[in-house]
Amino acid sequence: MELIRSLSIAVATALALSGCMTAQQSSTEDTASSVTPAVPATTEDPYLWLEEVEGDRALNWVRSQNQRTLADLQANPVYADLNEQALEVVNSSERIPYGTIRNGYVYNFWQDATNVRGLWRRTTLESYATESPQWETILDFDQLAEREDRNWVYKGANCYTAKAKADYKCLISLSNGGKDAVVIREFDLATKRFVDDGFTLPEAKSGVAWVDYNTLLVATDWGGDGTTLTQSGYPSTVKRWQRGTPLSEATQLFSGNKTDVGVFPYTQERDDGTRLEGVVVAPTFFTRENYIFPAGKDAVRLPLPDKADIVGLFEGQLIFTIKQDWTVEAAGSTTHYSTGSLLAMPFTEAGEMTSETVPEVIFEPNDRQAIEGVSMTRGQLLMTLSDNVVGKVFAITKAGDEWQREQLDLPANGTLSVSFAGKDEATVLINYEGFLTPDSLMSYSPQSGEVTTLKSLPSWFNAEDLVVEQKEAKSKDGTMVPFFVIHKKGIKHDGKTPTLLYGYGGFQISMRPSYSGLRGKLWLERGGAFVLANIRGGGEFGPKWHQAGLKTKRQVVYDDFIAVGEWLIDHKLTSPQHLGIQGGSNGGLLMGVMLTQRPDLWNAVIVQVPLLDMLRFHLLLAGASWVGEYGSPEVPEEREWLEKMSPYHNFDADADYPEPFFVTSTKDDRVHPGHARKMAKLFEAAGKPFLYYENIDGGHSAAANQQETAKRVALEFTYLTEKLMAESAD
Repeated sequence: MELIRSLSIAVATALALSGCMTAQQSSTEDTASSVTPAVPATTEDPYLWLEEVEGDRALNWVRSQNQRTLADLQANPVYADLNEQALEVVNSSERIPYGTIRNGYVYNFWQDATNVRGLWRRTTLESYATESPQWETILDFDQLAEREDRNWVYKGANCYTAKAKADYKCLISLSNGGKDAVVIREFDLATKRFVDDGFTLPEAKSGVAWVDYNTLLVATDWGGDGTTLTQSGYPSTVKRWQRGTPLSEATQLFSGNKTDVGVFPYTQERDDGTRLEGVVVAPTFFTRENYIFPAGKDAVRLPLPDKADIVGLFEGQLIFTIKQDWTVEAAGSTTHYSTGSLLAMPFTEAGEMTSETVPEVIFEPNDRQAIEGVSMTRGQLLMTLSDNVVGKVFAITKAGDEWQREQLDLPANGTLSVSFAGKDEATVLINYEGFLTPDSLMSYSPQSGEVTTLKSLPSWFNAEDLVVEQKEAKSKDGTMVPFFVIHKKGIKHDGKTPTLLYGYGGFQISMRPSYSGLRGKLWLERGGAFVLANIRGGGEFGPKWHQAGLKTKRQVVYDDFIAVGEWLIDHKLTSPQHLGIQGGSNGGLLMGVMLTQRPDLWNAVIVQVPLLDMLRFHLLLAGASWVGEYGSPEVPEEREWLEKMSPYHNFDADADYPEPFFVTSTKDDRVHPGHARKMAKLFEAAGKPFLYYENIDGGHSAAANQQETAKRVALEFTYLTEKLMAESAD
């Protein structure tokens, strides 16, 4: 069942992650503005040719850089060992087969050394609970790719769950090389074949929702010429498509504006089993307009604030969270709601706010808490809460007029997440992990309250001599910024510990404790320390933590990261010679800013699938959708800040930079590879050392399969070994 929150998922996915000091300068703001730009904002960009994704000149440059970088890193004897260890981890059969439950079956997507592109498979719930489930293959993507001569990457399935098993149909999303744009094809679960003359959509960033067995709501690139796409590259028009008719004959339901981020369809099941049609419009990345279409009526907008995410309908109540303070006036009374709260409102298809439909508060987090997610299951809501960056899960029910909340008996001091829950399913799947604790998948029964451990990962590295600490650093404005440190027990605080600092800091995405066999085996076990910074811009403490760093206020995000780095040096855990940093996507922008604002603090910088040209980001691929986060180069005040911050425009050919490692992908149709290409070209033109690796396939994760992931990670840790662990680093 497609919920209204489908747009939240779609838009959030648009900038998902891949995948993974000394105060020598008194002011980072002064640093940002004092350098001599290599590409002044007022002159024509000499490297625009590198934005031609598949242009011959650009790809020839990419191949030459790849060849040089691979020859350099793979010549290091440590690379072969790291790559072998990485392959062992990513290809191991000892992984948890996460899945979706449907009518007594668990559906799972699986990749390993044999099944490089993967299998879509299923087993019964009973078999799934055993140590060796009996899997039935539904679709083999390696065979499909070979048969159709395409580099197919599986991007998910949207299934129509009718009562009769013969009617089980799914819309399979297939990406050629890992792009966000997908081909959608209808698949029959009973026959395990694609449906002849079934629903098929050509390659696009589409959104689909089932109305019934014969009807879809579709948002796509109608006509294939881009005229029905927003400036961000997402659909602007939703149509109703009937089985057996050409896509060109679909009837228009709703059309948004060219300046919207996108318009996406959803359906919601009524009590009688029919589905209510709707669309959700995103005027910006963080705002929503939710519309429904009662039978035979025009669009009705639901009376919600602009910054609200809908969970769905629960016992006649519309459940949603808000990301802004909200005041409601109805029937002569005024009610205030705090940002980050979980609310419930009696649902009517009229879409009007009355005294009977005024929302009530289910849960209001404090300043150190954030609601990470809310799921619906049989008779309960499940709320995942981050409490000082530690996970908890609560079962929420309503008894009479009172909402009741009970914390589930789950492991503590780690990250908890609901990996599957469904209104019509009796089993919930919950995952637990910590920095040193492998993932455990547990089943939870809403009826009995029983929690049972189903699967656990093996330990991929020796954690006996490792310790996890949570610390705080004071940022430039006095804000205390938490971070986690993982290192060997009893280390000497002599400034020589090789340390990798990771950050993201954007889009209300939280950085939480996670178990990584790759990080543990290839770094921690070898004596490296790992630090995860919970800087502003993320969602660790709710919407306010994120909104503190929006647009022209963004310097606080960078100050937070610098403060963590300086803390590590001041406390002699490490030193600039042994400190490296890493980040991807928005975190790649963070890395670019750290290069240009404080190059003195680091000796290694891994810049993954980054944004770096902040005066053209809104013109490239999905970039226009992110002006709500960064600001717009078309707005004078915001452009002034972006010029001051943009790594590409603040590169100084005379500055002393650490040798960075740029990692991107040709097939990334979310963050344009031109960002990494052009920044690397500045280093080349200035005669400064740099490494560059662009996977020709791979999408925004810079890897299209497990083997490519292992290679990329091995390259990155070889680079970190050379820079931070070598004797020459002293």
